Amino acid sequence: MVRSTLIGALALMALTATARADGDPAAGEKVFQVCKACHQIGETAKNAVGPELNGLFGRHSGSVAGYNYSDANKNSGITWDETVFREYIKGPRAKIPGTKMTFIGLKDDQKIDDLIAFLKQFDADGKKK
Repeated sequence: MVRSTLIGALALMALTATARADGDPAAGEKVFQVCKACHQIGETAKNAVGPELNGLFGRHSGSVAGYNYSDANKNSGITWDETVFREYIKGPRAKIPGTKMTFIGLKDDQKIDDLIAFLKQFDADGKKK
């Protein structure tokens, strides 16, 4: 009985993780409208109030050339992946105490899935994959 319950719980977790990876890039572009106040993405993206976000996933925190990061961000040791980004975007100051990012956080998991799908479209040069 315990074994079947454990297997069921693991299967449910696997399905949830799979579903979370399937965000909608078009919906994510709408979510990104909030981010556009500080960040740019795409072939013409430049650093603004925040760094440009091209090629975010796989990049080390604090590494965009020409952007003046906080020491907290530069020294966080973070490499951006979906898991770390989820934690960060839900509460940037909780994930990296001392960050300059003033955004209070995005709590809706579906919006986060969609935002990730949108961001993942762009390679380091800002071209859509």
